[in-house]
Amino acid sequence: MKRIIASIITIIALALPSGASASTWTVDPDHSNLGFRIQHFMISYVNGNFRKYTGTFALNDKDITQSKVEFTIDANSINTNVEKRDQHLRSADFFDVAQFPTITFVSRKVAQVGPDKMHVTGDLTLRGVTREVTLIFEGLSKEIKDPWGNIRKGGTASTKLNRMDFGMGWNKPLETGGVFIGEEVLINLDIEMIKAKDA
Repeated sequence: MKRIIASIITIIALALPSGASASTWTVDPDHSNLGFRIQHFMISYVNGNFRKYTGTFALNDKDITQSKVEFTIDANSINTNVEKRDQHLRSADFFDVAQFPTITFVSRKVAQVGPDKMHVTGDLTLRGVTREVTLIFEGLSKEIKDPWGNIRKGGTASTKLNRMDFGMGWNKPLETGGVFIGEEVLINLDIEMIKAKDA
């Protein structure tokens, strides 16, 4: 009888989800940056970022492919250091923040593609349009403890988007050929995370 009970306990233990080894991390916006750049006049780049956002990582310590990533961004917080340009970006020509105040990313798949590199594929919803996007995460650091007792981890991520895919079709032709701004947007994320206290 004891052997039967022991076998049942073993089966239940093996059946438990691997999420039991997951740890929850929140993005620290004071030490992170959600940035982008886009070609201007076909000769240089304009850089910008978003000032307000939240992000959560559920990292599975035993199987990174079982991890989850979520971001919610305040579209109105877009910043390129030129207020007139930022107002245009908030308009219906681009982000249309009056109708679509938030941008979200929810991961659906995480793949380990190297000892220090992950592909995080998920749904990006921007301006009411949802597209599949793959973020390339690199340099995910080891855990460190800051002077206040918080456990921290960091890394970088990048991807490319075509703004036309999200209904941002505004542009103007140049007399010398080409257009006012490019279609491809380069995304660069510098992420610092804090481990949840109860993790």
